[in-house]
Amino acid sequence: MNLMDLFVQLAGGMGTTLQIFFLTLIFSLPLGLIVAFGRMSKHLLLKNIVRVYISIMRGTPLMLQLLVVYFGPYYMFGIMISPIYRGIAVIIAFALNYAAYFAEIYRSGIESMPKGQYEAAKVLGYSKTQTFFVIILPQVMKRILPSLTNEIITLVKDTSLAFSIAYAEMFTEAKAIAATSRSMMPFVAAAIFYYIFNAVVAFVMETIEKKMSYYE
Repeated sequence: MNLMDLFVQLAGGMGTTLQIFFLTLIFSLPLGLIVAFGRMSKHLLLKNIVRVYISIMRGTPLMLQLLVVYFGPYYMFGIMISPIYRGIAVIIAFALNYAAYFAEIYRSGIESMPKGQYEAAKVLGYSKTQTFFVIILPQVMKRILPSLTNEIITLVKDTSLAFSIAYAEMFTEAKAIAATSRSMMPFVAAAIFYYIFNAVVAFVMETIEKKMSYYE
């Protein structure tokens, strides 16, 4: 069995892996910003709740979180789990997990901004909302881009954890083919796919970073 044949067999799993990756980013990036606001809130109760949430998400394995999100409704509330929910559970678990990491990255960037930026915006007549989204956020994104890139590359590899609830992404497909063919080649094909995917992500993020380095 050659690599091209394997890539054809793994095509469905590759599509699922890409779906997990992009949907996780779509939901976790904005959610992370909201969580960061909660983490920096002056409301003590909200701040502590968010802090506990981030601590749990970062302090427990993503695989365990997947299992809790998938099996939790049945064991806690007796709700029957439908096959459709398997994919939904994957996205929920991944989005909640990565939102916690992105929130801390956002927070570090926001808190690194000098107070003079806010004072200057106030003098120019900007509202707090305008100040943040027009002046602060673009600069924050430029500062945190390397950290975001690291997390996004990690996400590419973490998509393989969906196998823990038998969701048929690419790694799950590779394992099944390897078991039936008694060959390591499916794993080699999977490794090549992840490597190329990560190389593309790194290239895209590096290109964005260069475009945002407009003062250099």
